[in-house]
Amino acid sequence: MQPIATFSIVAYDPHKHEWGVAVQSKFMACAAVVSWAKAGAGAVATQSYANMLYGPLGLEMMGHGLSAEQTVAALTISDEGRALRQVGVVDKQGRAAAFTGQECYAWAGHIVGDGFACQGNILVPGTVEAMAAAFTEARLGDGELADWLVAALSAGQAAGGDSRGRQAAGVLVVRQNGGYGGNNDRYLDLRVDDHPEPIAKLQELVTMHHLYFGPVDPHNTVPLADVAEEMQKLLTRTGHYRGPVNGHFDEVTRKALRALVGAENLEERWDGTGERIDKLVVEFLRGRFA
Repeated sequence: MQPIATFSIVAYDPHKHEWGVAVQSKFMACAAVVSWAKAGAGAVATQSYANMLYGPLGLEMMGHGLSAEQTVAALTISDEGRALRQVGVVDKQGRAAAFTGQECYAWAGHIVGDGFACQGNILVPGTVEAMAAAFTEARLGDGELADWLVAALSAGQAAGGDSRGRQAAGVLVVRQNGGYGGNNDRYLDLRVDDHPEPIAKLQELVTMHHLYFGPVDPHNTVPLADVAEEMQKLLTRTGHYRGPVNGHFDEVTRKALRALVGAENLEERWDGTGERIDKLVVEFLRGRFA
């Protein structure tokens, strides 16, 4: 079995009730192994000769009310391979705990903070400390949990990261009914499975996710009547509209714009109804079809 030599962070945002995991490793598709989370239960990162049962079992335990510390103890006490395991968890109340087996390859260790745990193995010393400091600072500023988690990864990499190099990264954030369509909890699940700069690429994907699926700011919308002529010209170029360019936002124009917005996967930002549209949608279409 190949060790999942990596650095990761599990965390909870009490304001949005989100749980998340972020990870980077010199191990292909590391997030598919390491990252587990469930709204109303918690989050788990399992690594270093990872026991993948820690993910579903840990979430089940915390979902039934066990604390992070109790969950870590229960997972490891009956595991004959625990000396080579590493795990970090945050429970439904945001309490965190971690475990680093005594036979994990150096440098290996963890830091448990308020609402988060950072852990890693086969690292350049100082990596986990940098992650904890960066996350603590980031969550005091702008952005959301996904941004803060990736900021922690970036700081860890800048401090040295995985001593073998880099290959893959991922960030997972769950929230009750926060997923696409509103009937699941998988708000954000982004992975970079093989890339020379996986964290930088992951940051690009998070920025894209904010565009496609971020909340619409009602103060950042414009009347459709104000952009009707511009959209008619644009829709004519794309082939979605064949009517007159007269600046009247009629139902034919609305149907054409809805079709283009859907084709560009921006329907979460404008569903085709109402008399206003998100400025980000207009700006995206301008840039895409100028």
